[in-house]
Amino acid sequence: MNGLESPWRVASCSVADPPPAHWREELASLLGARPRRVGVWAELGLYGARTCLDAAGLPVLPPQAVVCVSSLSGSQSATHDTAAQCRDGLPLPFGFLQSQSSQLLAALGQWLQWEGEGGFLAHRDPAQARRLAQREAVQAGASGLLLGQVEESGTQLATHWWWLVRD
Repeated sequence: MNGLESPWRVASCSVADPPPAHWREELASLLGARPRRVGVWAELGLYGARTCLDAAGLPVLPPQAVVCVSSLSGSQSATHDTAAQCRDGLPLPFGFLQSQSSQLLAALGQWLQWEGEGGFLAHRDPAQARRLAQREAVQAGASGLLLGQVEESGTQLATHWWWLVRD
């Protein structure tokens, strides 16, 4: 993983670029239920995070874990849908919420039993976004850092996740 600085070690990673054909069904199986009221982008991020933690043998995010998600553009389909609804009047609340990148953090909290510090970075340089997240996690005294990059561009979907632990 480019941009990795000490004191972190990659404990696991998950790359789905593109995700498998039946990734949504796989996610429902991993979680025991299908997530409701989240958009495609947040659901894809949840899929990547869950598979990354499974690779590390972690059923939930440990206490003191920091989460950082980055993307070049966030949830494009929900944002476009919301913009179209605004042209016709007020957007629907559900669609508007799906366009907000923070909804992925809420889904991670719910489905990974995580409470802690987290954030979203819209960044053109994924390696720089990872470096910034690592610095923030060190300053927060985090024991682990779950880093994700989630992209939704039309029909092109990708989710990359790394679980980092202190060296």
